[in-house]
Amino acid sequence: MASDVPMPPADEMTDAAAAAPSDPVGGAGEVPVATDSRHQRPVRSFVLRAGRMGTGQIRALEELAPRFRLPYQAQLQDWDAHFGRQAPRVLEIGFGMGQATAQIAAARPELDFIGVEVHEPGVGSLLKMIGEGGLGNVRIVQHDAVEVLRDMVAPGSLAGLHIYFPDPWHKKRHHKRRLIQPDFVAFLATRLAPGGWLHCATDWQDYAVQMLEVLGGCPALENTAAPGSDGYVPRPEMRPLTRFEARGLRLGHGVWDLVFRRKAD
Repeated sequence: MASDVPMPPADEMTDAAAAAPSDPVGGAGEVPVATDSRHQRPVRSFVLRAGRMGTGQIRALEELAPRFRLPYQAQLQDWDAHFGRQAPRVLEIGFGMGQATAQIAAARPELDFIGVEVHEPGVGSLLKMIGEGGLGNVRIVQHDAVEVLRDMVAPGSLAGLHIYFPDPWHKKRHHKRRLIQPDFVAFLATRLAPGGWLHCATDWQDYAVQMLEVLGGCPALENTAAPGSDGYVPRPEMRPLTRFEARGLRLGHGVWDLVFRRKAD
């Protein structure tokens, strides 16, 4: 994948995960889902937006989805069987149009990547890049990420979790809809193996501050930032610099990366 493919602004991107739960119930490894009492539906942090599909994306969905897109199932999956091998696995929540996902997968063939995204244009885009790049180490689940993690991924099984530029819900009254909340982060930590990483990135400073506070408050996680630093890390080599991000940096806009690791049990 070319690294200079433009990406949409962060406030136009969406999370492929449900809203962080607000009233914890259940045992370890479970995550409660907040509901809207008016309709008894889960309250989600993503908003489905219409998007146009190019002919290449449509063709990729038709030809490659049967192999690389997995249906949601409410049961733990045999990921070795899905990928045809044993390898460390990284799950990405909300991969957008998939440019970063494809580039990382191409650069790290020793890792397997599970991309979770609800928007079909993004799924078609990543499938197209999988075909063009011959990427055998990517699988896609087009479903709510909370349910995927809860039902399809065993506790302690992931080498890493990526959440890049989630919807910042920049209006203050909408901050409660942000994905990075204490209960959700505590749940994410249950899916990481000891030493596994949680890598978040945002270009909204107040969201970066919230992320640092929430991740730092999770007892199961430890910050990998250097002692005495501000708590953030330089952009890890694994995360590619997008054209949109590079343009923002030239204009003086900030980007904040946070990498936390699961503590040993």
